[in-house]
Amino acid sequence: MTETSSTDHRSTADLISSAFQHVNGLVRGEISLAKAELQESLRHMMAGVGMMAAAAVMVITALNVFAAAIVAGLTEAGLHPGWAAFLTGVFFLVAAGILALIGKKALDPENLMPTRTARNVRRDAETVKEATR
Repeated sequence: MTETSSTDHRSTADLISSAFQHVNGLVRGEISLAKAELQESLRHMMAGVGMMAAAAVMVITALNVFAAAIVAGLTEAGLHPGWAAFLTGVFFLVAAGILALIGKKALDPENLMPTRTARNVRRDAETVKEATR
């Protein structure tokens, strides 16, 4: 006959308790890992947001320089400086208006709805109804 280890004499309650402790430890470890991953992702995201903000400031500066160059070019071409600035401003306002309208249409709730998913869910529901009949 073979020798039995000390764990063979443990009660069912002890084994269940031990299993729950192991599961609890596993869940706690996974939660800690998830927190660490989220913190790392948040750091990367914040760095990305900072870089995007810096890029936005540079784009605005570049657009100001570009507008000044257009005004200077129109003035060199013989247009009065006031009219050159006015026409440049109108150009940028029209361009901004067009971009705003396109952006507004892209953000329309109807365009954001997950239509394919809704269609698939309806199809799945119909399939389940037919299967239960």
